[in-house]
Amino acid sequence: MNETLSVILNRKSCREFLAEAVPEEAKADIIAATLRAPTAANLMLYSIIEVNEQAAKDTLAVSCDHHSFISRAPWVLLFLADYQRWLDYFEFCGTGDFARRAGLPVRNPTEGDLMLACCDALIAAHTAVIAAESCGLGSCYIGDIMENYETHRDLFKLPRYTFPICLLCLGYRTEAQKARQPTGRFDREFIVFGNSYRRLRGSEFEKMFEKLQAQAFKNNKELNGAVNVGQLVYRRVFTDGSTMEMNRSVRAILKQWEND
Repeated sequence: MNETLSVILNRKSCREFLAEAVPEEAKADIIAATLRAPTAANLMLYSIIEVNEQAAKDTLAVSCDHHSFISRAPWVLLFLADYQRWLDYFEFCGTGDFARRAGLPVRNPTEGDLMLACCDALIAAHTAVIAAESCGLGSCYIGDIMENYETHRDLFKLPRYTFPICLLCLGYRTEAQKARQPTGRFDREFIVFGNSYRRLRGSEFEKMFEKLQAQAFKNNKELNGAVNVGQLVYRRVFTDGSTMEMNRSVRAILKQWEND
């Protein structure tokens, strides 16, 4: 197995870090790799905010579903889907008058543009993760940055056509984090299909979730009324208060992108 595959296959989330700063040279290397990430039409529809102020980290540790380790992470990066930069550049270039002369639509970014920008930002974020892993740094994605939009908008002075898609915490792992084994993943047969989508059925679901079922309910016949993994995830994730807030927050952001 080559070194790159080894880094990817052994990567695991890290939620506790040594109280050791990430060297500036390592940061520069990771950012350089990040900026080489694949991007739609080479537009680089994302921006990255380095969160250096402790007060901001402390706020995020509360607003991002109370993940206290955010406040202790040595290096925190916020990845934004960003069409604001191009919209500002279009205005600078006089594209409104140009579009009218050329018979082109005069418009602002909408849902499709947002989805493309989110893809760009997430691809960049994961490029940063792999680069960080290769430098010996642990990392953790924080999707909860999509919650509490109004708080994050004000905290980072986010303009209209940006979307806080993920937060990334990075630093050197503690010994306990090094000792943790990577969590399991679903087998290939349930995820990778040939040529067309295939819906799974009862016996396949039983096989797919067999290990998780045994692990989750090892000492309990039921957990908060749930008797299988589906019910457990429905309660703990799908209808959790954090998920409901995320959906409210995302709707608030979408309204800005949709309304001219």
